[in-house]
Amino acid sequence: MTTLAGKDGTVAASATTTAEPARDFTSVSGREVAPVYGPADDAGRDHARDVATPGAYPYTRGIHASGYRGKLWTMRQFAGFGTAADTNERYKALLAAGGTGLSVAFDLPTLMGRDPDHPLSLGEVGKCGVSVVTLADMEALFEGIDLGTVSTSMTINSPAPMLLAMYLVVAERQGVPWSRLNGTLQNDILKEFIAQKEYIYPPRPSMRLIVDTFRFCGAHVPRWNPISVSGYHIREAGATAAQELAFTLRDGIEYVQWGVDAGLDVDAFVPRMSFFFNAHNDFFEEIAKYRAARRIWARVMRDRFGARSEKSWQLRFHTQTAGVSLTAQQPYNNVVRTAIQALAGVLGGTNSLHTNSLDEALALPTTESATLALRTQQILAYESGVANVVDPLGGSWYVEKLTDELEAEALATFDRIDRMGGMVAAIEAGYPQREIAESAYRFQQAVETGRKVVVGVNAFVADQEAPLEILYIDDSVAETQLAQLARIKASRDAAAVATSLASLRAAARGDGPLMEPLLDAVRAYATVGEMCDALREVWGEYTERAEF
Repeated sequence: MTTLAGKDGTVAASATTTAEPARDFTSVSGREVAPVYGPADDAGRDHARDVATPGAYPYTRGIHASGYRGKLWTMRQFAGFGTAADTNERYKALLAAGGTGLSVAFDLPTLMGRDPDHPLSLGEVGKCGVSVVTLADMEALFEGIDLGTVSTSMTINSPAPMLLAMYLVVAERQGVPWSRLNGTLQNDILKEFIAQKEYIYPPRPSMRLIVDTFRFCGAHVPRWNPISVSGYHIREAGATAAQELAFTLRDGIEYVQWGVDAGLDVDAFVPRMSFFFNAHNDFFEEIAKYRAARRIWARVMRDRFGARSEKSWQLRFHTQTAGVSLTAQQPYNNVVRTAIQALAGVLGGTNSLHTNSLDEALALPTTESATLALRTQQILAYESGVANVVDPLGGSWYVEKLTDELEAEALATFDRIDRMGGMVAAIEAGYPQREIAESAYRFQQAVETGRKVVVGVNAFVADQEAPLEILYIDDSVAETQLAQLARIKASRDAAAVATSLASLRAAARGDGPLMEPLLDAVRAYATVGEMCDALREVWGEYTERAEF
């Protein structure tokens, strides 16, 4: 949907479109929408059973009776670029501007478990996120920020336990007990196999790592969410709203099943599971998706897993506006898109929210555009009045009908995946990957033929566009990181590093805990790449089958 732009943000000029485009009366997902909804669409619905009141099972209308009157959503802006010191400055600026949580974006080498000196890291260090190589980087990332008072989310998956271990050691050195730490580790490897493709190890040993973080956090970091089951990337890859809902929640079911099979008490670890959804352009479809998600999760936890705690039934989720909807053309239009998407997240009852910046189709956001994105949330919270009433669209014939339809489609997908033997088996067979690829193809066809209008791209285009100042990360970041890595390797205790990595390999070959040897390796200043390579030696690397 976007076009390539130069370093200065200049976008190629295109012919002006003057004719009004044809209207299409389907949702972004291609769902047929009736011209009007009424009492007939409400026939047979048991409101007490299926909708209920806010704060009451099955939580269709929200998990808190008071909604945002009791507590506003967390305004958590995703940020990370360059060195840890660069990103630390951005975090302090966001907190000073009224942000209420931090969210760490890591660069591609970190996400893939590679150090800056690895050949595959060339040209990628610090470009699309912050470069974190050793404990020294994590210390610099949170320098001057009290980890006991801030909530931190970390978007990291295959190397998630390694980065969590670094965060915990930084807290130790700040004198903050782990019991006081608040935050979330994304740690969702299934969606990597399905959509984002930033995996390292095969699915089954990867699941072992995740279950081990459940165990460890339950015992030592009780206020930390050890996983954020993420539909966001599934939607960004081209899934429909129904597919995002179904595959995300079925991933969650898979994680719960693996935890239970490992001997964990469902009511001990499920309350700390969180979810992460996309907010796309179709306003009502998105709101219905969130409502359906809460209802499905409550029933699955109670009826399928026998969970007794209400906290296990209550789905908590973060929302991020749709990056895939942003356009390089006429980038100021993205402010409007983001505001609409954020409003859908709020009316759908999100627990925390990230709003994308107007320039993210071109580059990482500037400080100014990131601040404007945060201001969008603050205007919604404090000026629009939408936080005054819980689930104000509850009872809408259209919204309730959409909620029911999305729920039914998701449950049908659950049945198909269950017959395959579960989500890991479905992924190994390529089922969700094929479904998403087909949906992405259909949507792209609709855009290219003009059936779906994208303002500024295939309709209402501009002859000329003024250059937009964007953030540019040069290669000096890589030089800085390489120099620091050399200094750390020269000054650390090489024997302690070797011993800790040997212990990690031994743990991987057996069936014992993994977080404890990772913590020892972090304290010895082992690198992310060294820790990941230790597990690569034992488990190997995953390669997706080409026939998918």
